[in-house]
Amino acid sequence: MDDQISVAGRTLRFCLYGPVDGVPVIELYGTPSSRMRRPDQIAAIEHSGVRVLMPDRPGYGGSTRLPGRTVADVVRDVEVLADSQGWETFAVTGGSGGGPHALACAALLPQRVTRCAVLSGIRPQAETLPSEEVLRGQLAQLGADILGQVEAGGPAYPGAPVGTPGWEDPATQARLVATFADSLDGWYDDKVAFAQPWGFSPESISVPVGIWYGTADEHVPESDARWLLENIPTAQGFQYEGGHLPTSATLIDIHNWVSAGRP
Repeated sequence: MDDQISVAGRTLRFCLYGPVDGVPVIELYGTPSSRMRRPDQIAAIEHSGVRVLMPDRPGYGGSTRLPGRTVADVVRDVEVLADSQGWETFAVTGGSGGGPHALACAALLPQRVTRCAVLSGIRPQAETLPSEEVLRGQLAQLGADILGQVEAGGPAYPGAPVGTPGWEDPATQARLVATFADSLDGWYDDKVAFAQPWGFSPESISVPVGIWYGTADEHVPESDARWLLENIPTAQGFQYEGGHLPTSATLIDIHNWVSAGRP
């Protein structure tokens, strides 16, 4: 189900997946991505029996941009989204660039977040970025390259099984265009937010945190997972066979783990 709410005059778009009586989970996707999930991801959610709310962060999809946002700014939006569903408590998950945002919720909403799962997540690291014009140009080129490869018959995502719908599938095309072409604002703002202080201390997190990392992640080094495990007091690690994008089996494991923390 696709829906939207208003937060301080901004529009927040989101999708809901899974059974309505499932364990509440707010999933914060990677950088870049979209609230629209692939069929295999939706099947994993259904199999796990969780109720997943997947929002578009400001600047992505149909969500109004919030220039200069920090990682911690996601917390207010998550609270409003949870309230809109009547969820007093909920789990949070975050993949890749969604990891810092999930951790922000764990750190700043300890009375509401039951468990936090991070998949292929990045660690805090100050970075000097190029000018906005240069960075936007780099992101535009990267997005165009990815879309061009899929349109030419390449896989819709790395490691996609044979027979996975490609560019000829309207849903796949809509998801890819929303991620890589419709707007660079969310992608750009994520990059800027990661390069600055996140707005919370990982050492302050008190809720259970699971850190999932692949044996062959081509984008995030294992050292990032090790840093999170060493600096989050409540963290436990789970290594899976594979790269940056997990299999459905790993997604189910994550959903089962966060479900175990339901009050």
